[in-house]
Amino acid sequence: MHLFSEESLAACFHGLNGRKAVGVDGVSKAGYGERLESNLKELIARMKRMGYRPGPVPQVLIPKGDKAGAMRPLGISNFEDKLVQGVMRQVLESIYEPLFLSGSYGFRPGRSCHDAVRDLHQYLCRNPVQSVIDVDLAKFFDTIDHELLLGMLREKINDPKFLRYVQRMFKSGVLAEGELTVGDEGVPQGSLCSPILANIFAHHVIDVWLEEVVKPRCAGKVAWFGYADDLVICCEYERDALRVRKALGGRLARYKLALNEQKTRLVGFTRPRNGHPIPGAFDFLGFTFYWGRSRKGAPWPKVKTSGKRMRSKLKAVYTWGRSIRSRYPLNYIWALFCSKLRGHIQYYGVSFNFRVVQNFQEKATRILFKWLNRRSQRRSMNWEQFALLIRANPLPKVAICHALF
Repeated sequence: MHLFSEESLAACFHGLNGRKAVGVDGVSKAGYGERLESNLKELIARMKRMGYRPGPVPQVLIPKGDKAGAMRPLGISNFEDKLVQGVMRQVLESIYEPLFLSGSYGFRPGRSCHDAVRDLHQYLCRNPVQSVIDVDLAKFFDTIDHELLLGMLREKINDPKFLRYVQRMFKSGVLAEGELTVGDEGVPQGSLCSPILANIFAHHVIDVWLEEVVKPRCAGKVAWFGYADDLVICCEYERDALRVRKALGGRLARYKLALNEQKTRLVGFTRPRNGHPIPGAFDFLGFTFYWGRSRKGAPWPKVKTSGKRMRSKLKAVYTWGRSIRSRYPLNYIWALFCSKLRGHIQYYGVSFNFRVVQNFQEKATRILFKWLNRRSQRRSMNWEQFALLIRANPLPKVAICHALF
């Protein structure tokens, strides 16, 4: 707890985004910063006498990107709670980052989802893989048991005050539709601490088990790549994959987690050969991994945008274009549309995916053209006039932003 000081809290204050939504107390970064020095002194005094208690976390629902109609709960903490969580995250990261294994990529400093995609692709290129277990955890963040997680933290942390504040954060409760709920499981998504706490839980339950128990007992090579609740396990032999798939459910049940049985599947991913079954494909972090052909005609693992993610993104463009077409000037709508396309290109612009990203941009542009022509009862422009608009205000250039080899 000596790491919680006015200096560390002030550094966290300056690192927070002031445009984020405010919690139940209604305090923003600008409001808290008007009396920053006195507020931090008062917060430290309360923490020293164990008088600080986190406020309830209001819950909002945001649509999931890969499933139509599905919603993801997101928690919004009070601004003062964000300061405490920021320092708490730094403390936990300094303890656990050296312990986390190389197959874990989610929300870690210096690691990104593109690193996970790149390393998985390189492994498939260089190693024989017969089967891939595409793992889907059912409501991972919402089912993390508090007592089990606190027990894991006690293995490395013996500061009782720090552990009590972690427990108070768990017990602060979730405010949904005006009703406060305090449970024994779940870390609210959106909290500054939830990613590192989820990584600690996954490290004990899944990562260490795969590395120290599963790998030595398999006949062939086994490699795993995880990002939060998204996990794939590559097995050299199919019989190893069947054993791991069977044991994984029991391992998760011991820690009160569960597999999504409908989405967790075993995928045959053997290199294509004459007389062998056609290999399957699997999704990871919004990309589909499949077997294609190199320029010389040799079998080669490739990556493209997941079909489900492609459809959901185009549907989102359709909904956005319909809702915004008459609310803002054309120049503003076009600038916002180009910004959205730029973000899509920066994420999905990976090797082998150029044409798919280009196809997305063309379809999204046609969708926007449709809704711009419905800004009034009269048709606003034809395609030739729209082409002149594109020429005067060019769309973002499709490019490979992340090379996989």
